[in-house]
Amino acid sequence: MTTSKTYPVGNSGKHLQAGFQGQRKESGWATVGRWVLAFAVALLVSVQADARGVKADQVVEGRIVGVLDGDTVDLLTDGLMQQRIRLRGIDAPEKRQAFGNRSKQALSALVFGRRATVAYSKVDRYDRWVGRITVNGVDVSRAMVEQGMAWHYAFYASEQPVDERVGDAEAEQTARMERRGLWSDVAPSEPWAWRKRQP
Repeated sequence: MTTSKTYPVGNSGKHLQAGFQGQRKESGWATVGRWVLAFAVALLVSVQADARGVKADQVVEGRIVGVLDGDTVDLLTDGLMQQRIRLRGIDAPEKRQAFGNRSKQALSALVFGRRATVAYSKVDRYDRWVGRITVNGVDVSRAMVEQGMAWHYAFYASEQPVDERVGDAEAEQTARMERRGLWSDVAPSEPWAWRKRQP
């Protein structure tokens, strides 16, 4: 059986005709099948959106000529251009925080004066390239998290390739459990939260 109902549309006085078809009762299996299909489609859409959200990296080589803190360095490219790099995937303690200076020292020990490869896919609002730095085959962001000298920056995890973000998260969990670096503190303060509290 079909019934019609009229609905007002906006303030124009026009009306919309809507038809309703009498529905047959579905079996339990048909309902389950529809939910499984809907879930599968939603999962596929989210995976595709996630993949589209991660841009391909551009790769540049050079030498690290400055270390500003535990997650920011200056690179002198082989083309003799100096560029500031923000390490992707991590957030290190600020200089005035506990472990701020130790984090900077740890990063300096890994990169200062050394040849580096930078793979970046984003330029932030401070005109820094946001990317991963590799020195002698070592992923510097991961090394900082493993040493307990930086957090995995989960807020921006969607900008990381899946294997990179999962590896960083696992490295942080291990550092926490083994109380390495800043995790030896009873209640370390996340740098993003600390920055919000500053005047």
